[in-house]
Amino acid sequence: MDHPESRTRARMMVAGIAWNAAGRGLPLLLALLLTPILVHQLGLDRWGLFTLALAMVGVFGVFDLGVGQALTRALSERIGAGREAEAAGLVGAALAVLAGISLVMALALWLGIPWLVEHGLQVPPALQPQAVSGMRVLALAAPLVVLNAALWGVLAAYQRFRAANLVTIPVNLFYYLGPVLVLLVWDSLTAVMLALVGVRLVNTLSYLLLLRRLVAQVLATPLRLGLVLPLLRIGGWMTFSGLLTQALLYADRFLIGALLSLTAVAYYATPLDLVMRVWMLPVAVAQTLLPAFASAHATLPRQTASLLRRGGLMVMGLVLPVGLLLAGGGEFILVLWLGPDFAAGGGQVLRILGAGIFFSCLAFVPAALIDAIGRPDVTARFALLQALLYLPLAALLLRWIGIEGAAIAWALRCLVDALGKLWLAGRLYPAVRRAVATLLPPLAAAGCCLALLPVLPRATAAPLLALAGLAGFGLLALRALEPAEKARLRGLLRLPGGALRAGSGS
Repeated sequence: MDHPESRTRARMMVAGIAWNAAGRGLPLLLALLLTPILVHQLGLDRWGLFTLALAMVGVFGVFDLGVGQALTRALSERIGAGREAEAAGLVGAALAVLAGISLVMALALWLGIPWLVEHGLQVPPALQPQAVSGMRVLALAAPLVVLNAALWGVLAAYQRFRAANLVTIPVNLFYYLGPVLVLLVWDSLTAVMLALVGVRLVNTLSYLLLLRRLVAQVLATPLRLGLVLPLLRIGGWMTFSGLLTQALLYADRFLIGALLSLTAVAYYATPLDLVMRVWMLPVAVAQTLLPAFASAHATLPRQTASLLRRGGLMVMGLVLPVGLLLAGGGEFILVLWLGPDFAAGGGQVLRILGAGIFFSCLAFVPAALIDAIGRPDVTARFALLQALLYLPLAALLLRWIGIEGAAIAWALRCLVDALGKLWLAGRLYPAVRRAVATLLPPLAAAGCCLALLPVLPRATAAPLLALAGLAGFGLLALRALEPAEKARLRGLLRLPGGALRAGSGS
């Protein structure tokens, strides 16, 4: 039996986080290199449509009804309790239900896309046929996105992060390289969308290959759809929360497209897409923490609290340097990346969003604990409250200040999201209250610095303020570590290869 305590060990956690970060980081580097090429190939209007299409792909993820994460939680509990034999029936029921639901949703998207393009967005008439055909092709990816999320949930439950990322990395590289290559021979958004659908299909096949033994057991097990009902009950709240989260993340660009222009969408969405790439770090941490939380929270509260504290410190330590760089030098980054014209249009937006992404990343850690203890209903209600406040604020600031106002609203929502989820974690699982309290001083030091950077001239006091904020955070973060954790951290830094080899999972 895979004992719960073995699933919370620091070496296993660091290995999983490292592999998950690599699985997202390497494709990200390629994406950053290829974005200027894609902008040049597509032009600003088609690039704006492309970013909206990517937002639509992100929304596809909510069609799994939260079953992917619920599956990770349920399987992790069974593995920790020695009930792994129940996995095949549970996985089979989940995949069957998700396949049916996602096909229905894909059809609904197919039928609704013409109205969205012709009436919901400010798409030039000459681009409308290409936009409709391209986004309809992309709708075919909805079932693949849903199934991939569920299959990843199974791999995460078994902590097979090394194997999963070794097959995912080359697939994800072509998610960005494919459109560039296709546009060389077929200059159409439809061609780009076909490439994205093909990559998603290869991703599905690779996950099935990794899980071939479990798939064989699933095929040999009678289908019992009733097994998925507990997953749907928890996953339903996760879906509601995920749907609201996606709306909060992407509504601003749709507001800009409806109220301003596609060019304004491009100037706003491109910096937003850049800062959201930073999510690869907290997602890597959260995906590793969720199965550990699910296995340990019932019997090991002290270890669970330590996981939350270490996870929060790790996310802040990884994200803060990136946030400081973005908030302090947004215009300079865009000049180097996309040229001075794009920097003039979106530089200040990038600085504001760079401050907000720090808080958005931290929120992943308490959210993983809340999901693991079976209370996604709380995060869903909290997301609804945020939506009721954020969407009107974003529209108001967009009208008042422009795209910079939308960025301010986004950053404020990220701050509320992080603080609110930390408070909710302590309220729902009292064993972590002390851990939450230890995170607040380094969080305050980093947050104050990030809030000041976007309003300072980039070439004067900004570098000194960033260094001071980084040093203050570092000192407070070290104080939050226990002596044994400091020693373990030094050991992991000396032997990173050994930690990576631990990430193959069971």
